[in-house]
Amino acid sequence: MNSRQRVLAALNHKQPDYVPLDLGASAVTGMHVSSVCQLRQALGLDKPCTPVKVVEPYQMLGEIAPDLMDALGVDVVGLGSPRTMFGFENKDWRPWTLFDGTPVLVPAAFNTDPEPNGDILMYPEGDKSVPPSGRMPKGGYYFDSIVRQGPIDDEKLKPEDNLEEFGPIGDAMLQHYARQADRLYRETDKAILANFGGTAFGDIALVPAPWLKHPKGIRDVEEWYVSTVARFDFVYEVFRRQCEIALANLAKIYDAVGDRVAAVFITGTDFGTQHGPFIGCPAYRKLFAPFHRRVNDWVHEHTHWKTFIHSCGSVVALLPDMVEAGFDILNPVQCSAAGMDPQGLKDRFGDRLTFWGGGVDTQKTLPFGTPDEVRREVQQRIAIFNRGGGFVFNTVHNVQARTPRANLVALYEAVRESRQ
Repeated sequence: MNSRQRVLAALNHKQPDYVPLDLGASAVTGMHVSSVCQLRQALGLDKPCTPVKVVEPYQMLGEIAPDLMDALGVDVVGLGSPRTMFGFENKDWRPWTLFDGTPVLVPAAFNTDPEPNGDILMYPEGDKSVPPSGRMPKGGYYFDSIVRQGPIDDEKLKPEDNLEEFGPIGDAMLQHYARQADRLYRETDKAILANFGGTAFGDIALVPAPWLKHPKGIRDVEEWYVSTVARFDFVYEVFRRQCEIALANLAKIYDAVGDRVAAVFITGTDFGTQHGPFIGCPAYRKLFAPFHRRVNDWVHEHTHWKTFIHSCGSVVALLPDMVEAGFDILNPVQCSAAGMDPQGLKDRFGDRLTFWGGGVDTQKTLPFGTPDEVRREVQQRIAIFNRGGGFVFNTVHNVQARTPRANLVALYEAVRESRQ
């Protein structure tokens, strides 16, 4: 099998020749730029001072370049917007240095000037004439959103305030998707995981809208969560209108990219904590499931794409409803959370869900375990999840900064050994 055939077999619950591997095809299956640098050096691809591109500045994810994909045997490539979470494009690269001394390349609009206290602020579209929307504390590795919430007057609150970022897709973006889908399909043999945006209802990473210069509506994280109950009708109407826009856009996007795409990222809205879901099943069915079902039904009726939901934490209680809503793929499969036992998940849902992730714990084992512990966990997860297909190997969410180099090597050595 080539990479595309391998992933498609897994997505269709057929046993592939060996486990498919994703690294970097989405913003939740990547690796911090400093760890990418360490891995490249360990594999002999770079010298110590060779900078790596920061392709997703919010989480500071590093580029998984073609030579690294080839070295690891990666089977998936990503298709997404040319714009970052802060609204500027990934272009005109220039050097910068992380707080830990790692040399990197950042887009031209990435602010590299520290504040007097050493923090790095980020601005929507790189425009320093408006309030900043992100902050990396001095010595940090990631950006936090800066909440820019104005006073809320419920008498004047309008759903369109929270719909500013949603609208009909433009010709330029359609052309971008068409060109990139065609290029990736022709020039590689890899499966394409696409993220077209607009279908994540209430994704809390997106609610503050760090790419908007003057966001309106409900943009505070706590206020948004409260509003799903206290302002249910308002949130439901936002979702309803957003869904209509999304379906119209998906029809245009499909005309542009066709079935060159294997899977599409639908939503990254997190529903789980370490100990269980923080939304009850009835609440999920009432507020989220209707819109998840409409989007998934459209995709399955009109395309051959598989639909991808990302939700951290313990979501096992919600999985029957998520399956009922039409999702094909679950990520990141946080096996360390309550009830998320790998064997139990495979036994209960392995014929209906593809597990995209869960390959090794990124909270404990990978950053703090020994190389042997990493290797054993990877071997165990592949043995469980890859049986009968329905598994694409990835770590549990992005590989974090300060992950030991030896553990990174052990991780991918174990994947390679499973393929022999």
